[in-house]
Amino acid sequence: QVQLVESGGGSVQSGGSLRLSCVFSGYKYTMGWFRQAPGKEREGVAVIDANDFISYADSVKGRFTISQDSASNTLYLQMDSLKPEDTAIYYCAADKRNTDAWNALYRPLDFDYWGQGTQVTVSS
Repeated sequence: QVQLVESGGGSVQSGGSLRLSCVFSGYKYTMGWFRQAPGKEREGVAVIDANDFISYADSVKGRFTISQDSASNTLYLQMDSLKPEDTAIYYCAADKRNTDAWNALYRPLDFDYWGQGTQVTVSS
């Protein structure tokens, strides 16, 4: 059983930065960050697969950076130049099938384990 514990959410003004962290237990899986805004479907934000290939949603490219520290089993999402439309609950997830990063970004149902979510609110 993989456990995921997120932290780092909060409220910032437009243009600000936040860094999300996700401590996980288990093996090296495809790991991802997803988000869900009120009234919208859950969407992929960034994924890093077991071969360290990375995929980003077009809406966050150039602003968000996903990274992973294997020594501490921590997944990060550095979010810069935040916009009000980034407001959502952000979830960390693990895919034990190790789907490649490109496909995994668009297939949240393939992820087996999920964190509890952390709220990110960006005000204009």
